[in-house]
Amino acid sequence: MKDRRDIYQFTIALVILIVVFILSICIGRYKISIKDFGNILLNRELDSTTKMVFFHLRLPRAIMVIVGGIGLGISGSIYQTIFKNPLATPDIMGVASGANLGAAIAIIFLSAGSFTIAFTAFLGGLLAVFAAIGLTNLSRDKGISSIVLAGIVISSLTQGIIMMLKYFADPERQLAALEFWAMGSFAGITSHKLISIVPFFLLGLILLLLLRWQINILSLSDDEGRSLGVNVTVIRTIAIIAATLVVASIVSVTGLISFIGLIAPHIGRMIRKKNDFSTGILSGVIGAIILTAADVLARSVSSSEIPISILTTFIGAPYLAYLIVIQNRRL
Repeated sequence: MKDRRDIYQFTIALVILIVVFILSICIGRYKISIKDFGNILLNRELDSTTKMVFFHLRLPRAIMVIVGGIGLGISGSIYQTIFKNPLATPDIMGVASGANLGAAIAIIFLSAGSFTIAFTAFLGGLLAVFAAIGLTNLSRDKGISSIVLAGIVISSLTQGIIMMLKYFADPERQLAALEFWAMGSFAGITSHKLISIVPFFLLGLILLLLLRWQINILSLSDDEGRSLGVNVTVIRTIAIIAATLVVASIVSVTGLISFIGLIAPHIGRMIRKKNDFSTGILSGVIGAIILTAADVLARSVSSSEIPISILTTFIGAPYLAYLIVIQNRRL
């Protein structure tokens, strides 16, 4: 009975994701009808403008939004499991702040284009996490509290450097570019950018999939995990690095995206009434649904496109308030 219920839940989530994906393809300044969408799938002849918009603008963007939602949702669930904290987010180890610093360095000192900014942002996110792990290894206690404190230290340092860079940045060009990158956007997504992040995204996702049983055990206490034969410290470190690969690959080309890694796992646990790797997968699908809906709103509610983190914040914050006030749930 439980297996059947799980199948229903995943099926409904996937159907909703397909619907919002189609809406994402069709809605925009240049309208693509459902009939046009069907004709493209059936490989029928269409006018060149519709084909160009579909293949070069809408499709890469829609796929990137789904990849981003899945990655942030699963990574958020993994972080919350590893740290045994339902408020843990992918930035708890400094991924977002490190990526932000990498992008800031490229914008200010390299006057770089989008690919260089994406590379330095990806590198910054990874280096921030490795620095936090290195700082944890210098501690006698290599438990969760030391990891969290190390993440806070690295995040604080990177945020301080970012503020200093903003102070000296050109307010007309560099500062505006920094602020816009930090708000996140899918406007500049191309098929080349999408392909460039796929290897890192898949590597992180495959590592998490291979470690799914050990990650479930990490939700127990460290002593219980060791009694079950799991090297808690090693598995936790590998899982953190894998989740970081996923998150860093996403934010390197989209900029910072808030709340998805926090609220998607909450919704997944609320639906399944359990906290395991399958809930993490469902959280990824839910994250993709929310992010796709937010992206559709971002380019349809105003004449100019709204940064994606503004929409995800307006979606995420009221939902958390609902959990606290209406349902009186313990987060």
